[in-house]
Amino acid sequence: MPSWIRWFFSRSILHLTGLAKCAGTAYKLAVMAMAKDVKKRIEQLRAEIRKHDYLYYVLSQPEITDRQYDKLFVELKALEQANPQFITPDSPTQRVSGRPLEGFTTVRHAVPMLSMDNTYNADELRAFDERVAKGLGSRDFDYVVELKIDGVAINLRYEDGTLATAATRGDGEVGDDVTANVRTIKAIPLVLLAGREIPAVLEVRGEVYMPTHSFVELNRLRTEAGEPAFANPRNAAAGSLKLLDARITAERNLAFFAYSIGELSGPLAENHYQTLQRFKRFGLPVNPNIKKAGDIDEVINICISWSEKRLDLGYQIDGMVIKVNRFDQRDVLGATGRAHRWCISYKFPAEQAETIVESIDVQVGKSGILTPVANLTPVQLSGTTVKRASLHNFDELNRLDVRCGDTVVIEKAGEIIPQVVEVKKQARPAGAVHFKVPEQCPNCGGKVKKDEDGVYIRCLNPDCLGQLKERLKYFAGRGQMDIENLGDALIEQLVDTGLVKNFADLYKLQKPDLIELERMAEKSAGNVIEAIEKSKTRPLWRLVTALGIRHIGGQSAQILAEHFGSLEALMKSDQETLESIDQIGPKMAESIYEYFRAPQNRAVIENLLAAGVKPQRPKPVTRRTDKLAGKTIVVTGILQNFARQQAEYTIRQAGGRPASSVSKKTDFLLAGKEPGSKLEKAKKLGVKVINEKQFLQMLDKGAS
Repeated sequence: MPSWIRWFFSRSILHLTGLAKCAGTAYKLAVMAMAKDVKKRIEQLRAEIRKHDYLYYVLSQPEITDRQYDKLFVELKALEQANPQFITPDSPTQRVSGRPLEGFTTVRHAVPMLSMDNTYNADELRAFDERVAKGLGSRDFDYVVELKIDGVAINLRYEDGTLATAATRGDGEVGDDVTANVRTIKAIPLVLLAGREIPAVLEVRGEVYMPTHSFVELNRLRTEAGEPAFANPRNAAAGSLKLLDARITAERNLAFFAYSIGELSGPLAENHYQTLQRFKRFGLPVNPNIKKAGDIDEVINICISWSEKRLDLGYQIDGMVIKVNRFDQRDVLGATGRAHRWCISYKFPAEQAETIVESIDVQVGKSGILTPVANLTPVQLSGTTVKRASLHNFDELNRLDVRCGDTVVIEKAGEIIPQVVEVKKQARPAGAVHFKVPEQCPNCGGKVKKDEDGVYIRCLNPDCLGQLKERLKYFAGRGQMDIENLGDALIEQLVDTGLVKNFADLYKLQKPDLIELERMAEKSAGNVIEAIEKSKTRPLWRLVTALGIRHIGGQSAQILAEHFGSLEALMKSDQETLESIDQIGPKMAESIYEYFRAPQNRAVIENLLAAGVKPQRPKPVTRRTDKLAGKTIVVTGILQNFARQQAEYTIRQAGGRPASSVSKKTDFLLAGKEPGSKLEKAKKLGVKVINEKQFLQMLDKGAS
């Protein structure tokens, strides 16, 4: 090749390489600029969403529609998904945890969450006022009067303005860590508004509640799904906070009002009313109906005015809370062992109405319990039309002496499910006769028997179709196997046609079987089969719950699943082993043991497994050491460095086994303050008793 050609190509290559380098640099600069723009837009969207949350939840002055808000949220979520390096824990998109929790840890409150004494009339309020005046030696004080929201008390801990933990009240000293679920509540800011002189540590206390419209909708969905309805919004809120899957909690539409402080790293305000105003500036929702009162007469007038106005609220209240305003005066008044002397609650009288009992039905529950229910002439009560009221059990029915045709008083008393509380016997029609307690099951005609030392009458027939229907509804419910599209009406048909005679038969159903049923088209039949198939791999605790073992609910099932790890191990366990598990008492242990020894129950479980049901094992607790390997340790009393569940978790991580009761098999009793009867039993049995310092030494050096 001639030299001039080589020279030409070499210069060309150098030129092209230079162009490529320039292009690469330009590309990188363009990418960096784009990334900077994306990050800026993400920060703008977060700030805008937080502003609109503040306007909606704190000021109740929304500036945009729900659709416009959703549009901002969708844009933010899309940008974060495309640029995960910019996702931060405090982003509005990160409220919901992506996976269920294994269980709840506990939190010791830095400042105890004490309870309140109650009053029920004006005279008791005046007596409280006299005690305050006497305690202060003066009448130079004022009050703050608040609505008593019927929900769940919660403690929110903010560190440097960011939500760090959220814990339930628990026993006042120790509560459950429900941070993952609380983060889903949009009314609770993940980050407090900046530039507002926020203390480094700020504990905010308030009430998580469920608005009335959310409660009604939740119960409608639960009823359609064959799940038991919640009795009231308070129970619904409490249950929602204790769900292990925050994604379900997020669907419950919980709300929040802040009303006091816990631990505080610096000064905030001189009195309670000023504190609540500061809360609002921080972006925390505070109830708008809070009033200052100069004396007890003004307090009483405010309380009486709300006894009627409360029905117009979009949430339930069960009274009023009256607090001394100034913090220095609160310090003087102090507290008793369980309640503050500077505050009290005024409870409203229960809502009542009169109506007539048209008839009395007897319902059969999943465990065979027969429950009398009064069918009533429809009457308005607390804003709803009431047609039925529970009579609870036959002892209660006989105590009240409720008869068909009676005029009765019903009340809710904060409960959504009404109950009969009084019979107007002077209005009883002639010829009204006692309601006869059933001698046989009204559904199957089988024998019934009253519980020993109990009040319930049960159907003894294990093949009772009424019981079967209720058991299947429970089995398929969202809190158990969560089988969508398997509602009450369909279960009734499946049982009545003989297609389903036990839990296992659900997993043998085919699409042609369902298409033959009323109101069941091919598509809906396919949806049911698909939902049943999905339920085959639910966590072990859900299956244990779904079996409907007497005395065993979701929380107990989670404890059992964590302890045994598999259904097979649980089925083989003896009663003594079951009793040794923390929070599994003797009655529960006996019930579990007997359930798995019944041949018909074992046969159904074997058929479930044969049909492809594969319950998922809980994730094992990672053992960090073997310092306590093979040692059984019972924890009792109040510890300084651990909540009880934390101590038991630590024992497991060190290879030991925590137990709830002292026996000859116990190696150590870890005793804190106020140990109770377990200490005496340990001494009698010769079980070694250790204190918290010795326990920590064992964790460091090992048990001996």
